[in-house]
Amino acid sequence: MLRERWQSLVCAARGLGSVFASQVNARIHAAASIAAIGAGWWLRIAAAEWALVVAAIAMVWAAEALNTAIEHMVDLISPDAHPLAGKAKDAAAGAVLAASIGAALIGAFVFGPRLAGCLLSLK
Repeated sequence: MLRERWQSLVCAARGLGSVFASQVNARIHAAASIAAIGAGWWLRIAAAEWALVVAAIAMVWAAEALNTAIEHMVDLISPDAHPLAGKAKDAAAGAVLAASIGAALIGAFVFGPRLAGCLLSLK
């Protein structure tokens, strides 16, 4: 049973690696994730704020992985252009956009006041 769980983790990690390697937006998400973690460390955000930031990062990565899976599945099922295939891909991309907007808003609420305070202290 332990070996099966380990194999599941290996497959999941391979899936995330594939998303990162094949999707330009995933690399943008990675840069944003690193920036958010760096900003949190630099600004010494509270534990509750860390929870929000980590949840936002996870939400965007999960949406991106699901979007990629849906794109691959649609390409397999409908290799030729089809209006419904396009709608499925657009909806999946919309989920990533919604998650990204939510994450940006969380970032603004968590980091905004602290960054504003840092900028005001420079004057």
